[in-house]
Amino acid sequence: MHCSEVRTAISARVDGEELPPDISAEELDAHLRACADCRGWGERARRLRVLAAALDLA
Repeated sequence: MHCSEVRTAISARVDGEELPPDISAEELDAHLRACADCRGWGERARRLRVLAAALDLA
C-alpha cells in the first residue's frame, strides 16, 4: 500500500467519511503503526480539522 493511498483514507477518516473501498480499517491501522510519516500526516490533518471547526464557531 502506498502512502498516497493511505493519506486519502486518513483524510476520509478525519472527515467522518467512509474509507475508500480498496482500503480496510485494519489495513489503514497496520500501515499507520508501521509508517511514522503517515502517522504525522494524520495527526496534522486531525489538528487542521479541529482548527477549522473552531473557526466555524467564531
